[in-house]
Amino acid sequence: MPACPAAPFLNALHDITVSLADKSSLRTTLTDILKTLETRLGLLRAHIVIQDPESRNLRLSLCPGQPCSHVAYMPGRGVTGQVFARGQSIIVPLMKEHPDFRNLLFSRSEKELASLGFICVPISAGGRTLGTLSADTPSGCDGGRAGLENLREFLESVALMIGSHVAWLQEEMDSASWEDSHEASLPSGMDSFVVGQAPAMRAALRQAFQAAPSRATVLVLGESGSGKELMAEAIHKTSPRRSRPFVTLNCAALPSELLEGELFGWRRGAFTNAVRDHRGMFEQADGGTLFLDEIGDLSLPAQAKVLRAIQERRIQVLGSERSVSVDVRLICATNRPLEKLVRDGLFREDLYYRINVFPISMPPLRRRKEDIPLLAGHFLRRFQSEYGSSPCGPEQPPTLSPPVQEALQAWSWPGNVRELQNVMERAFLLCEDGIIRIRDLPADIRSAARPGDSPPEASPETSLTERVSRLEKHLIDAALKGTNGNIHEAARKLRVTYRMLYYKMKKYGMDYRRYAKPDAVE
Repeated sequence: MPACPAAPFLNALHDITVSLADKSSLRTTLTDILKTLETRLGLLRAHIVIQDPESRNLRLSLCPGQPCSHVAYMPGRGVTGQVFARGQSIIVPLMKEHPDFRNLLFSRSEKELASLGFICVPISAGGRTLGTLSADTPSGCDGGRAGLENLREFLESVALMIGSHVAWLQEEMDSASWEDSHEASLPSGMDSFVVGQAPAMRAALRQAFQAAPSRATVLVLGESGSGKELMAEAIHKTSPRRSRPFVTLNCAALPSELLEGELFGWRRGAFTNAVRDHRGMFEQADGGTLFLDEIGDLSLPAQAKVLRAIQERRIQVLGSERSVSVDVRLICATNRPLEKLVRDGLFREDLYYRINVFPISMPPLRRRKEDIPLLAGHFLRRFQSEYGSSPCGPEQPPTLSPPVQEALQAWSWPGNVRELQNVMERAFLLCEDGIIRIRDLPADIRSAARPGDSPPEASPETSLTERVSRLEKHLIDAALKGTNGNIHEAARKLRVTYRMLYYKMKKYGMDYRRYAKPDAVE
């Protein structure tokens, strides 16, 4: 009968099972399990070491309540390295007496080395050893070798239980390492088309860089004005097709009866007024890339023909009995929820799966506000080049005053990057002394960052009706800001009915979505 009683093991097992059932983060779950081993079993310095996917060395990943050093173990070296390399547990009854115990991790004192033992067990998943689970053991649970063996068996069971969690944690480590290593390695060609340093934007750029060399169909998702076409062009310009045509078509800009002709072309006499042959977008993009913007607006008949063109790489020209072979890389974009359109029968399911091979999500500008100064500077330099000069001279674009910077950061940018571009063009043209000031911005953006959130000033010539309307709009704006766009709550604050407030918002062109928190807008 082992000297270590069964009750602590049962209590520890119960707590570990509860932790594993919890839906907390991987690190939280595993840390709670390590704490359980310490509190229920009296272990010290319970920790998990995982193999780094990049260096292949072993690194300390989790250790609750202890300062963790950045020591790296080589597989096969020391006790931990041997356990990992062999996939077999090791019991060290007394640290000081074991020749392979190196004491690299926690810098234990001489007194601890002379009084503590150590147990290390392998953690495996899918037939592969991922790391180790280890702990210091005070005097072997007062049970000698039998107590240590009991403890080893229990830790091996725990290691088996947490194997899948550790595998996921290793995947997270691998992803973080990959992102760090690739952060500075994005191609300059990609950055020259899409400006942005925000994490969400960099992630989208990395995905685009991965997709560019292939001929896989890319689906760019995002709100209007978020830069979907620029991303599509960046993919094309960094692909092997960069020297071939990049053809764009906005599917929402043409009526359905004209769209098919633009896509697939026609022969002379195919219909009234078809006085000459016309090459469609697919033929124009042969060998290159065809970008179909707002593909969610395609009619069902046009969707069927696009699907056929993707599947067979052939198109049927209007007025011709023969099909034409085309070699086209397709990039699509939409701001509409295609899955919902599929459920509603407005978008073909088979086409959806054909174009959704490599989806890339473009973050809205409100979720990448750290990019606003970069984008503003980018646009001002572009306008400097287009218009020839600015108040600063032919070489120097205007700068932004501090209040302008605050106003740009405070605005919600419902029109995204396109709206910012338009605002910067207006400010560039209005700027008089080389500094863009708050007066150069539209009134709604100026009021968004005004200190004290005071209502817009009215000139002496403003009529009473206009003054009342401005004050009314300001009060509604403040109420919506205070309720994050909740119309019912705003109506209660203003002591008006929901219907009245909704009417006023419609009158002033106010959209409640502009006031929602970033994580609740989409």
